Amino acid sequence: MIAVHQVASGLRFPEGPVAMADGSVILVEIAAGRITRVQPDGSLSAVAETGGGPNGLALGPDGHLYVCNNGGFGWAEAGGLLVPHGTASDYAGGAIQRVDIATGAVETLYTHAGDVSLRGPNDIVFDAHGGFWFTDHGKTGPRSRDVVGVFYARADGSHIEEVIFPLENPNGIGLSPDGNTLYVAETYTSKLWAFDLDGPGRVRSTPGLTGGGGRFLYSPAGYTYFDSLGVEACGNICVATVGQGGITVISPEGELIDFVPMDDPFTTNICWGGVDMATAFITLSGTGRLVRMDWPRPGLRLAGCAG
Repeated sequence: MIAVHQVASGLRFPEGPVAMADGSVILVEIAAGRITRVQPDGSLSAVAETGGGPNGLALGPDGHLYVCNNGGFGWAEAGGLLVPHGTASDYAGGAIQRVDIATGAVETLYTHAGDVSLRGPNDIVFDAHGGFWFTDHGKTGPRSRDVVGVFYARADGSHIEEVIFPLENPNGIGLSPDGNTLYVAETYTSKLWAFDLDGPGRVRSTPGLTGGGGRFLYSPAGYTYFDSLGVEACGNICVATVGQGGITVISPEGELIDFVPMDDPFTTNICWGGVDMATAFITLSGTGRLVRMDWPRPGLRLAGCAG
């Protein structure tokens, strides 16, 4: 069993970790409405106050952070865990934000794609062309749940479109090493889908039962939900798994490679850093921790990241 080391604790539902070139990790604290930098010694400093519910986070090619802001959750304490519960009472919609790391300035890039409002943007990945894909997880009411999809946008704020619709609460999103396949994980169905791409923001439709034309890859048994995902350099997809907390590792062919258990049922994100990209950083959100471990295979160096 590979040792898991705690980097930081006391975080308010951390997600969206980004490993920086200086050895720090920048992540969001959804329940606090802020972006935080975690140093290797565990010390914390605020990067920006976004308000709402900052969720997915990515470093863009311009060196700024791009934030999927879900607009905020309600929160409950249960069994020593901080748990997202419904929608914030002051929810005013979702947004894509851009953050200047040096100054903490927050700019809103998108709140709509045409006449489609962003309900709960969740996770984000940049491609090699400087654009980004993101999921909209939607919002949940007492007896309703949004029908949502996947979007593609330009980093300069000039273009956004909904490309895949409908999906069931899409959450994690990532690209294959060659950039030709988009992976999307649905939370409540615990399904992982693959979408073949024909270019920036273009999905090649595949006959099937999904509205977006994806290929079904994998779904686990038992009480599990899928959260965010990361991709290894060899192409395996690592999906953060809630319920039976851990990281589910799936091959591009849809075969289960491994399951790496964690001690928090709200295991929500994974990213990689270090010179060899073999150090995994994992957010354990219910207990408010960031941990690290030596990963058996290197992670994929993301577009836009200095690593």
